[in-house]
Amino acid sequence: MMINAQDKAGGINGLKRIFRTLASRNYRLFFTGQSISLIGTWMQRVAMSWLIYQMTSSKFLLGLVSFIGLIPVFVLSPFAGVLADRFNRLHLLIATQALAMLQALLLAILVMTGLIKVGHVMVLAAFLGLVNAFDTPIRQAFTAELIEKKEDLSNAIALNSAMFNGARIVGPTIAGLLIAVFGEGFCFLLNGLSYLAVLAALLLMRIAPAVKMAPQQKLLKGLKEGFFYSFGFVPIQAVLFLLMAVSIMGIPYMVLLPVFAKDILHGGAHTLGFLMGAAGCGALCGALYLAQRSTVVGLERVIPLMTGLFSLGLIGFALSRHQWLSLLFLFITGFGLMVQMASSNTILQTIVDDDKRGRVMSFYVMCVMGTTPIGSLLGGAVADRLGTPETLLIGGSCCLVGALLFVRKLPAIREIICPIYIEKGIISEVAVGLQAATQWPKPPA
Repeated sequence: MMINAQDKAGGINGLKRIFRTLASRNYRLFFTGQSISLIGTWMQRVAMSWLIYQMTSSKFLLGLVSFIGLIPVFVLSPFAGVLADRFNRLHLLIATQALAMLQALLLAILVMTGLIKVGHVMVLAAFLGLVNAFDTPIRQAFTAELIEKKEDLSNAIALNSAMFNGARIVGPTIAGLLIAVFGEGFCFLLNGLSYLAVLAALLLMRIAPAVKMAPQQKLLKGLKEGFFYSFGFVPIQAVLFLLMAVSIMGIPYMVLLPVFAKDILHGGAHTLGFLMGAAGCGALCGALYLAQRSTVVGLERVIPLMTGLFSLGLIGFALSRHQWLSLLFLFITGFGLMVQMASSNTILQTIVDDDKRGRVMSFYVMCVMGTTPIGSLLGGAVADRLGTPETLLIGGSCCLVGALLFVRKLPAIREIICPIYIEKGIISEVAVGLQAATQWPKPPA
């Protein structure tokens, strides 16, 4: 079959549109370094879980390690946001990445020398949790400083998501092979070395000075200002509350996947791998779908739509008793969840004031990552009492209600963000009318 020149050109243009942000030198460096490091991060996650289970055969300790690694994000992320708005984000990221590298190398040394104890793993998991509590919101806010064309911000966030989920597929596969041949310590060592790619990329960047809050402003005052700005401005408030609902009621399905693989689908470890892979592939496709979009306009409608898709996928998965059907529903679940979260991230980064970006993104991280351990504990408790499928049915239904409540707020959200898009040059004033440009309210100072 012959492919005509027009089809070929269309394919090339489509790829250029998806990867257009890579034209920015700083983002290209960031993307390359993070792509290498994230594969190492996922290798470490698998190796750490396997190490704990091999040492203890305790499911409780598996959950405890996860809880210890994530709960600092909930507590400390807002403070990290204040630092991100006060100090140079590039320098802060260099520090957090160096500390994360130190943690991985310490794990590698302890495992390879045979000195590792359960207490060591717990302490180092908590240490990494503290580092991530600062690293994640700073890195989220830093994305806007990496691109030359601000209209490409949505593409950069989508590519970040694609990068994360690509590593989520590749990393565990490599880890499984390396653990079988060389042991867990080798995974920790490679993860530690992978941070060199990130540090090299950060050191090679040339970043223009960003707008910062007054350095003399007190930490608690800056935190209070960021809180009232985030939760007092209707579009940001609505996005954050929906993210929190999905993180508490929906995302805990991941913790319960082993139960579905073994007790409901009557499979083994390979079944669990297939289930995780299906969700990861769906998330990767969702990220690529967002990357090909040319504008942030309309994402406020995409958020509840994809939340609804995630909810229906979760409900379908809870009801399924056939592996192929479960894989399909998890693909849908992964797609909907990724698009919802990345779209939320994009809108927040687009409408926020530059001098408050770090604090707003810290609340984003708190609502997404920080509430996940709370949802996991809640989901486990409900599953013990009511059953695992019933727990996902309840969670999916609650997320669906959250999507419907968001839809009710859409007119007010669009009325507020439209003049912001005009001010930033994302849409033209003519497109919405001069009256809209002069009468719609602006976000609080």
